[in-house]
Amino acid sequence: MAYDPLKGPDPKRWIWLNEEVRLSEVLAHHKRAKIKLPNAQLHAIMHVVVENQVAENFEPAVRALARLMGKGLDRHEAVHAIAWVFSQQVHDVIDERVPEFDRGAYAGCLEALTAEKWKRVSGRGDR
Repeated sequence: MAYDPLKGPDPKRWIWLNEEVRLSEVLAHHKRAKIKLPNAQLHAIMHVVVENQVAENFEPAVRALARLMGKGLDRHEAVHAIAWVFSQQVHDVIDERVPEFDRGAYAGCLEALTAEKWKRVSGRGDR
């Protein structure tokens, strides 16, 4: 399987891969595409998190992906936007702003995510 974030993996196949294989597929994609990243491993982990949520049919992530793509983001960029929301939620736990990861709060933030907001926070507003 060759991972392509613009197309997304087949959910049934993705779920049956172990995490190491998923991670290596994402890393290989970014290497093939010659995408320079400050932390390729962490970047790939975030892709895997989002792809797992989509493959497991976590509805807020599935809806966010479709909504963001419907507003002009390509699938890869939409994955990044969802990963950003996830990272914000994890950061709140690490910083002890919240006692534990709150799946409901995360779902609410995904529902509120817009392409415009992502473009603004990512500095991609001129695209």
